[in-house]
Amino acid sequence: MKGIVPKINISELIINGLNSSKSNKVIEQIKKACLDVGFFTIVGHSISTKLINSTLITSKKFFNLPMYKKLKIASQRWNKKNSNIYRGYFPSFVNGKEGLDIGDPNLDNSMTKILSKDKFECLNLKKVLDNKSTLTIKKYFDCLFSLGELLFKSIVKSFEADLNIVDKAFVRPKTLTTLRFNYYPKQRKPVEISTQDGKKLGCETHVDSGIMTILYQNKKGGLQVQNRGNLKWYNVPYNKNSFVVNTGLALQMLTNDKFKATNHRVIINCEKRISIPFFFEPNYDFVLNPVLLKIKKKPLYKINNYEIFLARSLKKFIEYKR
Repeated sequence: MKGIVPKINISELIINGLNSSKSNKVIEQIKKACLDVGFFTIVGHSISTKLINSTLITSKKFFNLPMYKKLKIASQRWNKKNSNIYRGYFPSFVNGKEGLDIGDPNLDNSMTKILSKDKFECLNLKKVLDNKSTLTIKKYFDCLFSLGELLFKSIVKSFEADLNIVDKAFVRPKTLTTLRFNYYPKQRKPVEISTQDGKKLGCETHVDSGIMTILYQNKKGGLQVQNRGNLKWYNVPYNKNSFVVNTGLALQMLTNDKFKATNHRVIINCEKRISIPFFFEPNYDFVLNPVLLKIKKKPLYKINNYEIFLARSLKKFIEYKR
């Protein structure tokens, strides 16, 4: 089955910034992908294979720990001794996969004003991982955050809007951006059976909440995206040098439905599988107002800040019922 997910080389954006003629062609490709599919893969992103591999090794190192160690940084629902509710580890019986949700490594316990806000928590990864691993996580987070900023600036530029909104919307560590490690064990029982085509799923059909998700998937694959036109499902291609990017509900609201979030799912896999999504999310107080993108039509959604939007959006995910 022929795929529908375009591959975009963004090296011109990296090398020459947003204003060259070649960069404008890349920006148009990104805009078209957001309009047509809501998914695309990127190469030429300048993030080293070495760093990606080190991050994969770190995630495997964590998931290979005995359960009692992983539970040291579990959210309070699974470890009553812990105060963290939003960040931390969740076990596989919750929704068919294990996960570790990591917030901005730049956040520390001295930042009391930010920590007073909902969902901001310091997670002490050093309880379970060595210094090399925690440094790898920080470096990966930094690189993916910068990549997210560049991609979002490309989107803002495609609307001919003020690029300064990106710098105002993404102020570290005020953003709710999340790096997640996902581990799918050998799955025998599906978390969902598709009502559309009867496929057994290892991850339920859903759309993401944030501005965008930047995903590294391993070669086991299994990720599928739905064509909005014919509603058929297509495999998202694997490429060891690429990231998969998809737009989320927050961007759908910000663009007044011009860029719609797209249904995706994961087919059940009888082999172990790791995926590393980076949920690129703005400041808690960033207002999702289409006027910021010079969209003059009446807003289709009630305008809220991101904190309020996210609290409502996460209710649909079982692993966030904490």
